[in-house]
Amino acid sequence: MLQLISRFFALLVLCCYAIAVTPSQAGAPAAPKSPAEGYNIHVSAPHVMDGHVGGPYHHYCKVMQPEPVQIVCLIYDTTDANAPLSQVEYIQAKSLTRNNLSRADWNKLWHDHTQEIATGRVQVHDMAPDQAKQVADLVSTTDGIIFGFELGPKNIPTGRMMRGQSVGHRPLSEAEFRASQTPAKPGGNK
Repeated sequence: MLQLISRFFALLVLCCYAIAVTPSQAGAPAAPKSPAEGYNIHVSAPHVMDGHVGGPYHHYCKVMQPEPVQIVCLIYDTTDANAPLSQVEYIQAKSLTRNNLSRADWNKLWHDHTQEIATGRVQVHDMAPDQAKQVADLVSTTDGIIFGFELGPKNIPTGRMMRGQSVGHRPLSEAEFRASQTPAKPGGNK
């Protein structure tokens, strides 16, 4: 009788496994369990916050859309596992920013990653050099905007927001800004 019960449970476990892992799912990657998954591209760079150079700050980035490129980075002051989130950077393809923002807004709020990466201050971590170069090459096709959260004593948020900027940001002239815009494609899409 004990053998019969053991075989029954073994068969039950096998059936449950067969139902849980269907052939269409067997080779497919697991779906993310939360929107927080995937922020695993680690980059560090200094920023200018409220007129003061700080950092390097640790960016943990996730590609939200490959084309046109859209990336979001969660930024921390340190790599400590309990470090509070201190900034967020939105990284967008230049074809999006330069065609949809005014030059005045771009110059004030955004920065060119080609220029920032060329300074040598941006470091891509935890990757082989050829992979790190691919990340840097992709990001150099983008612009970024940084939102900072002021943290008070004991890392309590004060509610004050700051806008960060890349170190060495250079505003674009009208001619440079116009030259960096992409012409509209037939059918009205940019």
